[in-house]
Amino acid sequence: MRYSNAEVMEYVREEDVKFIRIAFCDVFGRQKNISIMPEELPRAFEYGIAFDASAIAGFDGETRSDLLLHPDAETLTLLPWRPEHGKVVRMFAGITYPDGRPFECDTRSLLKKAVSDASRAGYTFRFGAEQEFYLFHLDEAGRPTSEPYDQAGYMDVAPEDRGENVRREVCLILEQMGIQPESSHHEEGPGQNEIDFRYSDALSAADNAMTFQTVVKTVARSNGLYADFSAKPLDSKPGNGFHVNISVEPSGNTERMNQMIAGILDKVPEMTLFLNPTENSYKRFGLSKAPGYVSWSHENRSQLIRIPAAIGEYRRAELRSPDPTANPYLVFSLLIYAGLYGIENQMPLPAPADINLFKADQKTLSNFKRLPDTLKAAAEAARDSEFIREHIPQTISDKYSHL
Repeated sequence: MRYSNAEVMEYVREEDVKFIRIAFCDVFGRQKNISIMPEELPRAFEYGIAFDASAIAGFDGETRSDLLLHPDAETLTLLPWRPEHGKVVRMFAGITYPDGRPFECDTRSLLKKAVSDASRAGYTFRFGAEQEFYLFHLDEAGRPTSEPYDQAGYMDVAPEDRGENVRREVCLILEQMGIQPESSHHEEGPGQNEIDFRYSDALSAADNAMTFQTVVKTVARSNGLYADFSAKPLDSKPGNGFHVNISVEPSGNTERMNQMIAGILDKVPEMTLFLNPTENSYKRFGLSKAPGYVSWSHENRSQLIRIPAAIGEYRRAELRSPDPTANPYLVFSLLIYAGLYGIENQMPLPAPADINLFKADQKTLSNFKRLPDTLKAAAEAARDSEFIREHIPQTISDKYSHL
């Protein structure tokens, strides 16, 4: 359900809401929030809530550090794990300067602009997210360990799969928040899990990805566990992927879908810094179904992009290189612009790579362009990219390039 400002204030009065969390994220996708009391809500809607931006990663500048959060009433949701009496709700927010100008490092606003640009061009992009995570035990002091919660494997069942109850609790909470999980299962690594979501519009999909990590971490901690979304938590085990399913509408045009994929393939080396923003991200590439080369195929999980077996409205492309440390607002923004680039330039789709690249010899692999294999190489590719300069503010690029 989408609310108006007036409906939010009525809901807060009628439902005994005592705290309102106004949420946003830094440039790296780490969620932040400030809590206000119900009496402050009219002011928040009319003027915004001020905060000190100098302490937020990527929002540098003590000289002009005051920014304002403007809650988006349409994103109102109850936090079901909070007390039944004295409820807590959350809304995502836009960020502006005190004079009303949009803040250039507000990545959620960047995604809204990308959606608007695509709409003006006559296209709508839809996304589905698949995020993997590990569950680890905590030590006696409540600190994370590297001991997995179980030793189960891919799609195992209880009792070997000990994460089943955690995933069920996560899914039920998400449903209460109006987010529809599509499926969940144990992944290949010990203690590794995955929960997938239904397709939705770009902004909702990014909001849901942010919410998902918060819910998983909260449920894990309530069960005495630690949820790890890093790209490669255990060196010798599979990494965590953030597989992004993407389609473009109007649907039914195979050529348009192919052009979208061609655009993404063309721009993905330049985007990799934002899809894989940590040193740890590059330990995952080329291993355990994580791609290392720029390629595509049907149903082939050794490729960068695969086209899952589906027809009609369910036909989509799955990008397999991002990991859960990425900022979903930046990821989806760049994929929209890369898809538009391919469509507007009527780019031909290269021939599919219908081979297992994990087992291919060096002669075969030499025919494919490699993804950047280090954070430094990814930063250099981004710095040299006209595409990145056009769509990512320099202040954000600089923060990523100097990680």
